[in-house]
Amino acid sequence: MKPKKDNVLDDLYREIAQILEKGRRKINTTINNQLILAYWQIGKTIVEKERSEELSARKLILDLSKLLSKEIGKGFSRSNLFNMRMFYLKYPDVQTLSGHLTWSHICELLSIEDNQKREFYEKETQNSKWSVRELKRQINTSLFERLLLSKGKFNKQQVYQLSKEGMIVEKPEDIIKDPYVLEFLGIPENKIILEKELEIKLIRHIEDFLLELGKGFMFVGSQQRITIGNVHYKVDMVFYNKKLRAYVLIDLKVNKLKPENIGQMNAYLNYYKAEVNEDIDNDPIGIILCTDKDEIVAEYALGGLNNQIFASKYVYFLPNKDELIDQVQKAIKEYKEEEE
Repeated sequence: MKPKKDNVLDDLYREIAQILEKGRRKINTTINNQLILAYWQIGKTIVEKERSEELSARKLILDLSKLLSKEIGKGFSRSNLFNMRMFYLKYPDVQTLSGHLTWSHICELLSIEDNQKREFYEKETQNSKWSVRELKRQINTSLFERLLLSKGKFNKQQVYQLSKEGMIVEKPEDIIKDPYVLEFLGIPENKIILEKELEIKLIRHIEDFLLELGKGFMFVGSQQRITIGNVHYKVDMVFYNKKLRAYVLIDLKVNKLKPENIGQMNAYLNYYKAEVNEDIDNDPIGIILCTDKDEIVAEYALGGLNNQIFASKYVYFLPNKDELIDQVQKAIKEYKEEEE
């Protein structure tokens, strides 16, 4: 047993360490905010000067970069000065920007032309506390377009809600994407892989998979055993979504969706409702990840079920952004035509 004096010293050390850590965080936040404000003001000054003197932005920034780099030092490359200029133009009121974003976050956001899309990634970065790497990955995998196309019939309220609020998880449909992008596994597009291999790779990259799954997911385990009528089955991967307060069962398929896959998942969900769920848990959710699916087959197989089962495709490569954007624009056009 430690002497009382040692216990007091340990407690005092922890309290002082917490005070110092809190102080450091506050200092870092203040420095970050002041740096961002300074960059915005530099951008504002550049824009005002080029307008008042009718100067070429490109020539002005090229000359300014050389002078500042020589006299002040690093941080004033042409690309960084162009970002400062763009920062002011895209955020005329800097106070609307979240104080949790770093300059590196902002530079990634500035690459997005569409205002509503940029607002979505800005809001999600703040809400989900994405690192710069995570933000870049979500932009590269076209999360905004995938979410819009995953919610069934398009409507303008979806665009508005995503841009103003980010992802709102209130019902099972809100966590579904189609397709899921698993490029982090490094599997060539046409490589044949077994379901067990796919599961092992996903577990090895569980942090990346959790990021792709979205908000509120916690990994419970793989190959979770279920016993029905003295027969043992195993669910490939089980998660718990703390926002929905529900278990999420994922069945991995390395081929096209079959009706029997849905029947099997339905049995798993019934088991979880009866044997695993506690009073605080909502009904479990099933997601079948497959390489392809026939929409008509999926519609008939999923129709009339009481359980929440979703079938989504997954791909091993980054989606073609232009194709996704075209799909979204086509959906918007169809919606407008129906409105008229």
